[in-house]
Amino acid sequence: MKILVATDKPFAKVAVDGIRKEIEAAGYELVLLEKYGEKAKLLEAVKDVDAVIIRSDVVDAEVLDAAKQLKIVVRAGAGYDNVDLAAATAHNVCVMNTPGQNSNAVAELAFGMMVMAVRNMYNGTSGTELKGKKLGIHAFGNVGRNVARIAKGFGMEIYAYDAFCPKEVIEKDGVKAVDSVEELYATCNVVSLHIPATPETKESINYDLVNRMPKNGVLVNTARKEVIHEADLIRLLNDRADLKYVTDIMPAHHAEFAEQFAGRYFSTPKKMGAQTAEANINAGIAAAKQIVGFLKDGCEKFRVNK
Repeated sequence: MKILVATDKPFAKVAVDGIRKEIEAAGYELVLLEKYGEKAKLLEAVKDVDAVIIRSDVVDAEVLDAAKQLKIVVRAGAGYDNVDLAAATAHNVCVMNTPGQNSNAVAELAFGMMVMAVRNMYNGTSGTELKGKKLGIHAFGNVGRNVARIAKGFGMEIYAYDAFCPKEVIEKDGVKAVDSVEELYATCNVVSLHIPATPETKESINYDLVNRMPKNGVLVNTARKEVIHEADLIRLLNDRADLKYVTDIMPAHHAEFAEQFAGRYFSTPKKMGAQTAEANINAGIAAAKQIVGFLKDGCEKFRVNK
């Protein structure tokens, strides 16, 4: 069995070493394709492999057509919208993610951005504190739970909304569960987004929703670019000079945001939620273990396609 690690943005060496140890201990061969740039190189590399580990790399129908022996793709990370699930199912390929491995890294980044926002992007002027402020967690999954844990240390009042998480589960963590997403935004000074990009959530963070936020509200997005209705948010930030938007997913209209909302908008140059040594190692090794479990025992615990 041949396992390919295809990463245009490579894992850290220590993560690759951990992946190699898991794969070779199972008796499989590991192949690396790093910083490949051109899709043609990926198409060539997948021709004779049984499994692929990726990060933000795109696995679409063309890649799956080229990978005649492929049995499983594991996305090292939580999000998997870079994989064509329907095409994978059609090719009888199992797709998995590695939920929870990056969650603390993303949560810590969200708080770094919150502190920067309430301190006026560190421009030397007087800002505010997070202590005593109301934090809204939009989706209470692995990252949301870590955000809640950290928020307790900041002394914040914590609220959450998750359409798929029972209220009693949220409240068991000492978090106040609200009944609707509208209530969450209307209640909270800071809202941290942790929703996936799905047909239901794309562009759901719109003018009407964010406009419910109290004066001096801060919207933090470490989730997905697609969930933001960018035209609406630009219009709202023009209408309300008190609001701020910080994100680690550069918007399509980044130049417009940066030019119009200096001091109220910040984006990292690339997605950075999982960019820590610890998350890098955790996600990579988890992916390797899941591939071994699937190939040896048929374990599909983290399968995301049908």
